[in-house]
Amino acid sequence: MQLTEKSSKKIYTLILLIMTVLVLLFLSYLFLDIIIMLVISLLLAFIFNPLVTAIENFGVSRFVSSLFTILACFYLIFLGLSFIVPQLTDQLVNMSTYISQNQIKQTLRSFDRSVVKYIPFVKSGTVAAHIESWISSFFINLLDSVSNLVSSLVSIIAVAVIVPFMTFFLLKDNKGIIKGILNIMPNKYFEMSYWVIRKISIHLGRFVRGWILDAFLVGFLSGLGLSILGIQNAIPIGVIAGIGHLIPYFGPIIGGIPAIIISVAQFGDFSMLPSIIIMFSIVYTLDNGFLQPNIFAKSVDMHPLLIIVLIIAGSQVMGIFGMLLAVPLTTVIKTAARETYQGFKNYTITKRTAQ
Repeated sequence: MQLTEKSSKKIYTLILLIMTVLVLLFLSYLFLDIIIMLVISLLLAFIFNPLVTAIENFGVSRFVSSLFTILACFYLIFLGLSFIVPQLTDQLVNMSTYISQNQIKQTLRSFDRSVVKYIPFVKSGTVAAHIESWISSFFINLLDSVSNLVSSLVSIIAVAVIVPFMTFFLLKDNKGIIKGILNIMPNKYFEMSYWVIRKISIHLGRFVRGWILDAFLVGFLSGLGLSILGIQNAIPIGVIAGIGHLIPYFGPIIGGIPAIIISVAQFGDFSMLPSIIIMFSIVYTLDNGFLQPNIFAKSVDMHPLLIIVLIIAGSQVMGIFGMLLAVPLTTVIKTAARETYQGFKNYTITKRTAQ
């Protein structure tokens, strides 16, 4: 059976499309680090764009307002780190001294006796052994993480230098970049392309700003709750919980682990464990029941189960960066697909091509 010219053209177009996708995937793999930095810069640009625009409305040039925003942001980050890092360092020193004095083993034995007293079928010594093993593994993994962090210090410095530059130019030239993208679009797709880019910008901007605000509130509430409970260094732990909450649903877990360890070092037993668990449960419930529905509203229309699956998939592909970027990237893809479909459906593109 001989193929018609129309069928041959369709097959050729399909093969070309598949080859283009494969080449793009291969290039993405080769330049993964650059792509990650570009995506981070784009997210930061979406966060800061309203502030830059507000400053620009006072008659300040786009260049100056973008530069001021970037410098102010990183100055605040520097101040925050200079406040948090010394406290965390002191706490780690106190914890290492506490552990070296072998007091934690006595605490674990006391806790083990309490468990055996109320749960008779648990063998004496097993609870203490398991917890001691877990704590040892935790600190070994922590040291490994610190070692890996030091070994990748060059990459971290590179990111810390390159990302601000990328963010600055994305903020300064955002209109020119959008105009350049629209200029390469065929005329019949111009209007649809404009609305797709605009909708992505609106939805992603709302999501990212809501994402940061939600993480800040979770960190604030966690720090406040730990302060009420009398846990030392509640503010740094709250900051850890807030940063951890940038990975949706993981903030209370990431903040809860150091809170429990510090409470054991502070009080010498696990007496604060129930209070800490209840406090983080309250924060988690408040976040899911009130904060997220009001902050995100309709910016992210995703089921929580889908979000968790996306986070796990992202961690498998790009590690911690994948966990952070999974939801925003999916938001972009989903918005682009929906708006493109609506564009083909509502505008006169299909009608023109059919004539």
